[in-house]
Amino acid sequence: MSGSLPGDRQPPPGLWGRIWEALRPLDPYRSVKAALGALVIGSVVITTLLVFVALHSATEIRVITIFSIIASLLITQFVAHGLTAPLDEMTAVTRSMAQGDYTRRVRAARRDEFGDLAIAFNRMAADLEAVDTHRKELVANVSHELRTPIAGLRAVLENVVDGVSAADPETMRTALKQTERLGRLVEQLLDLSRLDNGVVPLHARRFEVWPYLAGVLKEASMASGSGSSPRARKDVHLHLDVSPPELTAHADAERLHQVVANLVDNAVKHSPPHGRVTVRARRGEGAQSLALEVLDEGPGIPEAERHRVFERFNRGPYGKQGPGSDGGTGLGLAIARWAVDLHGGSIGVAESPRGCRIRVTLPGGPREQS
Repeated sequence: MSGSLPGDRQPPPGLWGRIWEALRPLDPYRSVKAALGALVIGSVVITTLLVFVALHSATEIRVITIFSIIASLLITQFVAHGLTAPLDEMTAVTRSMAQGDYTRRVRAARRDEFGDLAIAFNRMAADLEAVDTHRKELVANVSHELRTPIAGLRAVLENVVDGVSAADPETMRTALKQTERLGRLVEQLLDLSRLDNGVVPLHARRFEVWPYLAGVLKEASMASGSGSSPRARKDVHLHLDVSPPELTAHADAERLHQVVANLVDNAVKHSPPHGRVTVRARRGEGAQSLALEVLDEGPGIPEAERHRVFERFNRGPYGKQGPGSDGGTGLGLAIARWAVDLHGGSIGVAESPRGCRIRVTLPGGPREQS
């Protein structure tokens, strides 16, 4: 057991504890029933031996009875200590967890029901520790992400109020950009919250891939060229490649829109000047399944970072490069991964000789919701 609280000192083991640690007689048993059965058999055997000794000696039967009772009590106490020791240990660890310490674990060396309980208890403690760590990181990251646009917006407004700068269109445009960035962050956090809580049902339907993706790219192109984003990209060419042209798929159009829009936005941000972003769609392995790829000509993602790019608030080297990159929130790819997971599909970084290639596969066909 590790990670005990500084003030939670365990008392030194007594005589029974030292004997139990040396012998650990219950470990060979695979069930508590077997241990209790051994206790009963041991008590009967001892009592029978003492009665046999009494019958072949001059010892009175009441003396034998007293010795039998004492021996049975000692054995019962010995076995009871072994049976309750794991519960006492779990109680101590539970109290530490109630105080916020999720690092402690219980010993899981036994092979009976208590051993299974200890393994499940340690797994639960590890999950709680991971959740607690994630919660702390989430609070810290969200606080950091919110601070930047709020600080920028406050600075702009303070300058206007103090007369340092006039409330001209350029100043208001700067304030609008910070407000839009704040709004995007809040919207992404709400999306993740709904996804985590399982309150985002899938409304899957059959649709034609070419016109659907063409509409998504048109929206992305208009957003890039409108100048509303912090660092708009008007020089990046968006290309659509669907084969066969009559390709159809079965998915939730709104959730798939989130996936493609986030991937395209990410690719545009990290494309070189006058770069090219390609959205490629092919038929998958199953009926109405879909294989999507988004390719760019940017710096790519280092192999060591590929397993982390879909984590929340992870921006890494990939998130800090490219003429159109503003650092972002690190939530776009996380949302894309969750939307793909809702479909039962997969998303990942594929090998590419140039730039970055992210591949999405959707199974297609109706899928029952859990």
